[in-house]
Amino acid sequence: MDSAAIERFEAGRDRLASLAYRLLGSAADAEDAVQDAFLRWQAADRERIEVPEAWLTKVVTHLCLDRLRSARARHERAAGAWLPEPLLEGDPMLGPADTFEQRESVSLAVLILMERLSPVERAVYVLREAFSYPHAEIAQILDITESASQQHVHRARRRVTAERRRGDGEVDSASARRVVEEFLAAAVSGRTERLVELLTDDVTAVSDGAGLGRRLLRYTTRERVASFVRAGFKPTPAKRRLAGGSPAIHIALVNGSPAVLAVVAGRVVGAVAFEVGDGKVASLRGIAAADRLGRLNEAWRQHEPDAPVIGAW
Repeated sequence: MDSAAIERFEAGRDRLASLAYRLLGSAADAEDAVQDAFLRWQAADRERIEVPEAWLTKVVTHLCLDRLRSARARHERAAGAWLPEPLLEGDPMLGPADTFEQRESVSLAVLILMERLSPVERAVYVLREAFSYPHAEIAQILDITESASQQHVHRARRRVTAERRRGDGEVDSASARRVVEEFLAAAVSGRTERLVELLTDDVTAVSDGAGLGRRLLRYTTRERVASFVRAGFKPTPAKRRLAGGSPAIHIALVNGSPAVLAVVAGRVVGAVAFEVGDGKVASLRGIAAADRLGRLNEAWRQHEPDAPVIGAW
């Protein structure tokens, strides 16, 4: 392959990766899909491709749809053992973030809600909301009619909007961080009553249990979530052994929302992502499985973090 063709592909790699990530919720799978697209680009008769960007978008989208429909993906998601892979703020895979819709489409909350859409609905929603493709182009990418594209995006928007926990629009990041800082202080000090006060009435918490079990751990009601958080943030020798040391606790932005990160020797060993609304915590998602933190760790090693809020947990 000539250097011009390689440069043409590389110029659009980040955009293709951000598309694939939104469709798959996994950075590792997104990277694989983009690499597969590169191999197809390499083998293609490129002189017959009139608009390379459109061709590559279609290839990546269909590669992602194949993955979403695969037996492995259906089994993993149906078994209730799946959470999106978190990405640190500034990661190019997060893609466009100029509009509220673009930022929402890559939030952990929406990535989880999109699991309830069909693969085609998910693709139409992402192409329209995150990348502003007109329905005529979406129809060409997905080999459907323009009216079908409109119907799919209408259904997808309705389902995502109806199930969003935060209904009042975008939350100021500084305000959200202050809520998380107060919540963390209450969790570490064992003030369970204050934890309950900082939770919305319909709060939920989900944890992957550090990847030690096959199913996610789920908690509802303010009291149960507060007890789970209090127990989770209580340091013990066993937890330190599992983490590989005594973590420093940082607060950072992950997929556009504040998250508490546990870091040992420069390596993120756990992340708790928060969704904040009306000055309270609406949901928590704990991710500590090593295979879900790979790309976040790559970004963290190149990141200049703020001082930890807790130097040694």
